[in-house]
Amino acid sequence: MATGKPMDEAPKTIDDFLAGKSEHTLMLFHHFVSEFKKLGNDVELGPTKTMIGISNSNKRIAWITQLGKNFIHVVFPFKQLYPDNTCFIKMAQVPGDVNQFNHHFRMNFIEDLNDEVLSYMQLAYHLGED
Repeated sequence: MATGKPMDEAPKTIDDFLAGKSEHTLMLFHHFVSEFKKLGNDVELGPTKTMIGISNSNKRIAWITQLGKNFIHVVFPFKQLYPDNTCFIKMAQVPGDVNQFNHHFRMNFIEDLNDEVLSYMQLAYHLGED
């Protein structure tokens, strides 16, 4: 007997994305979101069909694209490439968009959210004010 949602039905809430995730992944998610919310009172989460958007009062400033068994994957869309870093596992220009460079961060442990990552979170937040 099948249970749950049909395969073609998209998650409707943040809780839908979090359902069934490991305690470790939930801890990482809540820690990451908590640290982002320290940057401003207007940081909000919004579910889409396939990911969780993080916004300030002006625009989306990051995306949680994957909640794995023991990690979360976050994409920061910047207007330029920031190649001099040790925190991003991948950086790429969005095809056809000369103004968006996605910077991919994978958080496996609380300690991965270090000063370098926090500085890019702050950059994303403040660039999103424009």
